[in-house]
Amino acid sequence: MRELSEKLLSLVEAAEPRLRQISERGSIQPILPGGWSRKQVIGHLIDSTSNNHQRFVRAVLQTSLDFPSYDQSGSVRVQAVQGADWKLLVSLWAAYNRYLAHVIAQLPASKSKTACRIGSSDAVTLEFLVTDYLTHLVHHLSQLGAADPN
Repeated sequence: MRELSEKLLSLVEAAEPRLRQISERGSIQPILPGGWSRKQVIGHLIDSTSNNHQRFVRAVLQTSLDFPSYDQSGSVRVQAVQGADWKLLVSLWAAYNRYLAHVIAQLPASKSKTACRIGSSDAVTLEFLVTDYLTHLVHHLSQLGAADPN
């Protein structure tokens, strides 16, 4: 898990300065016609961090994890992410992911195979959830133009 933690920290360190270069005006524009804005994508990533933080911790504390599914569009809408300050969103996203990297580094190897079920999906392991979180993050950072090209 330490390697995954270090990868997450590297992603944050590379992406944060790129995200900070985006203006407030640029943050509200849709990335694709009819799609989410940069603010909405970052809001979604903050939700992902929050949900996965809870999943990772609870999976260690239990013999298996059953966690509710996530309504991404509803969550972004209810939180009114589009009206939030861009710099606040970037700061929260970066800080929360640095903390999540710390949490990931503490996850015991003995719990890496804990069965985790999200909503009605098939069970996966805790290790898969952590790896999938990073894959998801890279996907969205690429959409934002903030992924490290290396």
